[in-house]
Amino acid sequence: MAQNPHTPTSLQDEIGKRRPFEHLEQEAYLNLMRTMSVLDEEVSKLFKARGLSEATYNALRILRGEQSHGAAAGIPCQLIGERLISRVPDVTRLIDRLEAAGMVKRGRTDQDRRIVLVSITKKGLSVLEQLDKPLMDIHKNQFKHMAAAELTELNRLLTKARHPNS
Repeated sequence: MAQNPHTPTSLQDEIGKRRPFEHLEQEAYLNLMRTMSVLDEEVSKLFKARGLSEATYNALRILRGEQSHGAAAGIPCQLIGERLISRVPDVTRLIDRLEAAGMVKRGRTDQDRRIVLVSITKKGLSVLEQLDKPLMDIHKNQFKHMAAAELTELNRLLTKARHPNS
């Protein structure tokens, strides 16, 4: 496939940087940020149309996964915060928004009334079900130009970048 002469071949070209980056680490970081920004654009539109953010969607997915593994009573907010893809400073407010929208509910255990458990509602499950296929279609379209081996390597390298001592 011929390269479009107007298609940038590097981040430097894409952002119109006149001089090369001083450090490969800086270029790699900025490349990740730029890529995330581009990939997130379509996903954010999909979520926004349903009144969700990436973090609220992610919290619903965590709760659906826990429910399918037998945690019907719910899980603590702290556990949701630990599992979020992008950490948020106030998980309680995130859960407040989902609860106000009727997508989650809170409850307490008889064993320890201080622990608040969060579970997904039928409405929350329905919203996720409506998003599953459109979101997968977006992901498949975003990466259709990459071979399975390339995606596997990309995933390996991204994991390595997050865990430098592994």
